Amino acid sequence: MIIEKISLDETKPELTLTTYLLEDSQELLNGKNRPAVIICPGGAYLYCSDREAEAVALRFAAMGYHAFVLRYQVLSDGRGEGRARDFDFSQLSQISLEDREEDIFPAQMRNIAQAFTIIHQRAEEWLVDTDKLILCGFSAGGNSVTNYAVHWNKPVLTQDFDVAVLKPAAVIAGYPITDYLSHQAYVDQQEDWMKGLFKLSNLAFFGAEKPSDQQLLAASASRLIDEATPPMFIWATAGDQLVHVSQSTRLATALAEKGIPFELHIFEEGEHGLALGTQATASKSSHLNSDVSKWIDLAEAWLEKRFSLDI
Repeated sequence: MIIEKISLDETKPELTLTTYLLEDSQELLNGKNRPAVIICPGGAYLYCSDREAEAVALRFAAMGYHAFVLRYQVLSDGRGEGRARDFDFSQLSQISLEDREEDIFPAQMRNIAQAFTIIHQRAEEWLVDTDKLILCGFSAGGNSVTNYAVHWNKPVLTQDFDVAVLKPAAVIAGYPITDYLSHQAYVDQQEDWMKGLFKLSNLAFFGAEKPSDQQLLAASASRLIDEATPPMFIWATAGDQLVHVSQSTRLATALAEKGIPFELHIFEEGEHGLALGTQATASKSSHLNSDVSKWIDLAEAWLEKRFSLDI
């Protein structure tokens, strides 16, 4: 495996694209290109979670895909730990928000566009099939990949990037926020710790504790689905108290209304942020969920229908 960390911005060392490339040989594909998955971890736009990064990339690599982990623009250049309820946000809340216009939405989509551009530029070297570039995101990362899915061919990206390299072949979204307008209404009814978390998340993502309806709409993929939106695989848990399950069902309904292929899996139990649901991504026992862990096998079967290797 070839692991390389690539900087997206020399002035922001936290912005990186890390490769997990399967090495080729005569016994394998012998020079043929492989599909690839770009993974966007979650972290409420405050940090990029390690639990939804390398272990997920290695799981996709085990399926026969090249994998990339994109650490996109977040508020902190550090990494979070523990549960959202217990996370110490005091240091983050002291970070100056002045002159951060270039760091807020749509910066995260632009980071994804950068990743697509880099992969296309090095596709021959890396043996990547650029017609089969798949996005996978969790939570805030799920919001970013679904946002990208509805904006990839819009001026917000095409004014600075070549539209010919921007199209995703498919999207996998785990417990994503897809409708910020309804999500904000849900958060407003929750406990103070959760309200505080999303106020800070809003600051990180939108640059304001109370974004305008126009700002919220622009980052709400389920309200922006059109005919150019790629197929999606969506999964979540009904037990998720942080991002309501309706964020996933709204997205599925919107895709159905536009005739976009999708698959939706809702597991009955499980907290937010389960990642793979196995020991590979667990930091506590409640991260282990044998039912939820099946999502990656279901995703593999869904991908194989579209992106089976040319062998």
